[in-house]
Amino acid sequence: MDDSFSFFGDTSSALLGLLVFLAATMLAFAIMASTRVRGAIKRRAAGISSVPVEGEAGGARSLRGSSLKAAQRLVDYTNRHYSAEDNKDMKILRSRLVQAGIFDSRAVAFFFLGRTALAVGVAAIVLFLAPFEQGGMLWLLVGVGGIGGYLAPGLYLDRRIAARRAEYRSGFPDFMDLLVVCADAGLSMEAALDRVGRELGESYPALTANIHMTNLEIRAGRSMTEALEHFGDRMGLDEARSFATLIQQSAELGSSITDALRVYSDDMRHKRLSRAEEKAYALPTKLSLPMMVCIFPVLFVVILLPVVVRVFIAGF
Repeated sequence: MDDSFSFFGDTSSALLGLLVFLAATMLAFAIMASTRVRGAIKRRAAGISSVPVEGEAGGARSLRGSSLKAAQRLVDYTNRHYSAEDNKDMKILRSRLVQAGIFDSRAVAFFFLGRTALAVGVAAIVLFLAPFEQGGMLWLLVGVGGIGGYLAPGLYLDRRIAARRAEYRSGFPDFMDLLVVCADAGLSMEAALDRVGRELGESYPALTANIHMTNLEIRAGRSMTEALEHFGDRMGLDEARSFATLIQQSAELGSSITDALRVYSDDMRHKRLSRAEEKAYALPTKLSLPMMVCIFPVLFVVILLPVVVRVFIAGF
């Protein structure tokens, strides 16, 4: 009797599982079919007309368009407000943005809007994630979060400038060597810059972008001296500024630019070798702390463990 009940119970469970499986399968196929049909309808509608209907003012498209327009107005207002200021801090900020590779005319507005949004957003997140803190500790955490969000864009900008400056410093000796080769081949400075920019495109993209901008400034009618000065300011390297001064002095004094470039290229190569040797000499000092933290405790355990075991066994 019990065997018959268990048999019918197992059969009903298996039947119920089969029905659930079939229902889930049919629902999945129905969802897939409806998705494909809706996608086909959207493609056909896009092919027929890409102009939005005026009657759907309260739809998702109008809401999205209104949000984009509001954001654009906010960015334009912030850009006009900060572009009117021409004090020392604004000049430094614009210079830092250019050195970081951000050449958008609205970069200052985006920087201030991002800093404000991060400050408010991080403070709000801290406020909602720590609701059980009582007293002044909660507001201290909120203040720390707001300050961290306020400082985050500046820290990101510093890291980006440092990364691009490292690329500039690494690729500038190669840039000078290629300029010497082009000058020995009889190319002018404008043609040499254009050729070097094409050769360094894969190895140093940031440096290549600055060289291309310098070529565009020269083609637009700016003098070689001014274009190279802007080139040095965008890179933020003393070597690039010295290079601009070298070209200017060579042009004013009438000396050979090829010889000046060759001497300066040798100097850049020696500087790069000196930086590599300095890093190599500083490596043992930097490795001392990881060795003390990670290696010496393991050595102490390996050396002293047998002694501890013997003392422990002898004590018993």
